[in-house]
Amino acid sequence: MRVGTRLSRHSVRWSSGMASLVSLMITVGAATAEHGPMGKPAVDPKVISYTAAREVSGTLKLAGSDTMQPILSRLGKEFRRYHPGAVLSIEGGGSSAAVKEFVNTPPRSKPVSQSNSDEPILLVASSRVLSTSEVKQFTSKRGYPPTALPVAVDAVGFYVHRDNPVPHLTLEQVDAMFSTTRHRGYPQQLTRWGQLAVNNGWEAMSINLYGRDQKSGTRAFIKEQVLEHGEFTLAVHEEPGAASVILALSRDPFAIGYSGIGLQASTVRAVPLAEKERMPYVLPSAETVLDESYPLRRFLYLYADKSPNAPLPPLAEEFLAFVNSREGQQAVIKAGFYPLPAKEVQQSLAALTVPNDR
Repeated sequence: MRVGTRLSRHSVRWSSGMASLVSLMITVGAATAEHGPMGKPAVDPKVISYTAAREVSGTLKLAGSDTMQPILSRLGKEFRRYHPGAVLSIEGGGSSAAVKEFVNTPPRSKPVSQSNSDEPILLVASSRVLSTSEVKQFTSKRGYPPTALPVAVDAVGFYVHRDNPVPHLTLEQVDAMFSTTRHRGYPQQLTRWGQLAVNNGWEAMSINLYGRDQKSGTRAFIKEQVLEHGEFTLAVHEEPGAASVILALSRDPFAIGYSGIGLQASTVRAVPLAEKERMPYVLPSAETVLDESYPLRRFLYLYADKSPNAPLPPLAEEFLAFVNSREGQQAVIKAGFYPLPAKEVQQSLAALTVPNDR
């Protein structure tokens, strides 16, 4: 019997890491966080319900971001309620690794079949925006840029063990922990918790750093948004997946690390962040992500190889229509992330059309 959401070897390894978190997780997916004190977010009322244009089947291949795997798994499960013959083949391995393959793959010698077949179709899941050079590289091979389609809104948090008493941090302080360059201007490297006025026996304790490996889009996001393109210190313990970071923090009272908001555990907590000293310290929540007061907000993307003059194959087209529907964005919330504003949904739907459809 065909399995609805098929996991690759990469995602099997990711799932085994998740299994270690089962006893720790408050939840994965539906109520991962009640998204802060404001509770769960709601889908923008301007986002319309999904209506299938046709029945589709076959295999849709999605590769990339480990952060996005809970979203993709949930979207695949909900999509199959409408199209039971559709299979989502989900591969992890990190945004940067998948994007590299995406932009370097030569164009197909033949167009992808427009029929409902088992021919795999690749959509790249990325927790970061493609760089200018990556877009140029893709465009030089095909004559058109990749199509960027936001899937969800995410917030990257800096987490500590639940017993860690540090009350809040500025991005200048985080930069001084995780980088050697300190482009944000903090006067000294931060290596001990006592340097942050954490006392009661914590003064001499080392700050143990955890983050993602170089295949990760989340790492690239932190390098750009927090380190201001500075260099990570070699003291950072680089983990292969988002779940691995949370697990490491759960085991180390003196640790701090970063991960997407879609993964949380009862043994860790997010630290309120401020852009600079004397600015408000803000926790990631539905309210603070929506009003953009939380400083580390981002979109999560699917990138498609779509000619502006031709539609995507039916299976990919139907799946992306579902993602940009009320039901698809409800699935995003169930996965523990934040839904897209209606403006982003409308732009994505417009990007999926071809001139004759307008």
